Parts: sequence; C-alpha cells; structure tokens
Amino acid sequence: MVITSTAIFVALIFLFKPLQKNNFFMLHMACVILFAYYVENTHFTVPPFKSKTLLLLLVYHLVFINFTTFIAYAVDKRAARTGAWRVSEKNLHSLEFLGGFLGALLGQKVFHHKQKKIEYQTTFWFLVFMEFVIAFVILNFLNII
Repeated sequence: MVITSTAIFVALIFLFKPLQKNNFFMLHMACVILFAYYVENTHFTVPPFKSKTLLLLLVYHLVFINFTTFIAYAVDKRAARTGAWRVSEKNLHSLEFLGGFLGALLGQKVFHHKQKKIEYQTTFWFLVFMEFVIAFVILNFLNII
C-alpha cells in the first residue's frame, strides 16, 4: 500500500500539538488534506518522499496557508469592528511564520488591519526575516543554492 501525501498531512497534524489549538491552522490542514486527496485520486498517484510529492506538498501548503492567513485577518478585522472575540496575535504570527506572510501582507493592505501597531509590525517583519533565513539555510544545506 502506498502512503499518499494525504496521509502525510494527517500525520503532520498530530506532530504539531500547539498548532492544534489554532483553528485557522486546522482549517488550513483540512483544506490541504482534502485537496491532496482529490488530486491524488483523480489525476495521479505518486510515491511519497519523491521530489514530485514533496514539491506538491509544498505547493499545497503555501497556497492554502496564505489563503487561511488572509481569512484569519478578515475574521479578526470583523471581530475588531463588532467587538466580538478576536483572533490572538500569537495565532496570526504562527500562520505568518508557517509561510502565510503573503496572505498576511494582503490582509493588512485590504482590511487596513494591524498596520499601525508598531509592536505587531516589528514582530511580523522579524518573523518574515527569520523565515527567509531558515529557507536560505535549508536550501544551502541541500545544495540547491
């Protein structure tokens, strides 16, 4: 039996216990799992841990984490306007650090949200910088760059 990328994503949920409390991350994982299942069962099947599979997992992740981060900003902005329960900054920052910084930037621009908070912006840009540093180190280690 071939383990699919869908099974890999389901397993990843259980590896990241702190993220299980982040509802937006769980939404992200559900979208990725459903999309991976659909694509694998309708278009092609690839063995796990091959370059195509890992690239496919990365693309799924990046598309859906940015979409989920954008939705999280929309929900938080609406909650800010109505006085409802807000999305914690810790949850927003975790989504940004996991690759959703483009969705966060778009959410900040579209909803005019979190742009004037200096402390938030400092943390945001630090996380973006750290994400690029980590990506550079990994790509350098793998001799890709």
